[in-house]
Amino acid sequence: MNKNPGQVLMDVQGIGYEVSVTLSAYDRLSPVGQEAQVYVVESMAMYGGGITLYGFLSLEEKEIYLLLREIPGTGSKKALDYLDKISKSAPDFRRAVLEGDARALVSLFGFTKKTADKMIMALKDRMAGLRLAGREKWTGVMPSTGVSEAIAALVSLGYRETQAREAVDRLSSQAKADAGTADLIKEALKQLS
Repeated sequence: MNKNPGQVLMDVQGIGYEVSVTLSAYDRLSPVGQEAQVYVVESMAMYGGGITLYGFLSLEEKEIYLLLREIPGTGSKKALDYLDKISKSAPDFRRAVLEGDARALVSLFGFTKKTADKMIMALKDRMAGLRLAGREKWTGVMPSTGVSEAIAALVSLGYRETQAREAVDRLSSQAKADAGTADLIKEALKQLS
């Protein structure tokens, strides 16, 4: 096995297969040269491309990925990006979808409001039967609306969710409590420049 961020080359009985994985799965994969169990989904490109393989370290991840592909306008690659965000806490994601909590999907996972609403509409009924291992990490710990809106705005401006969250987190707690969303965005942009 050979691995690069987002891609692994799996040797299966002497044949090499390139498999796309989430960055979180890449970090959890066993070291190069050791055996790894990867659950694979095959995807055919719509317009004459080739076949792409997507790999998951658990059946649970694979199930979530297959559900994400059912969201209107979501292809295989986008579903893999979504899964990477969800891997922070799949139980919290499930709870947010079942409760219709778009705010949690935006603030905790970095989805846009539009994407969060699409996810809730497409997945609410399907997620009810899905059992996920682990416990919720963020029960009752929701950032203030201004903070989550500022992070979402920075993401929509093209910053990575982690960059946006770090910039807002660097602001003093007093500033976050007193400032409106527009002020938070301005201060975070100063941090990012």
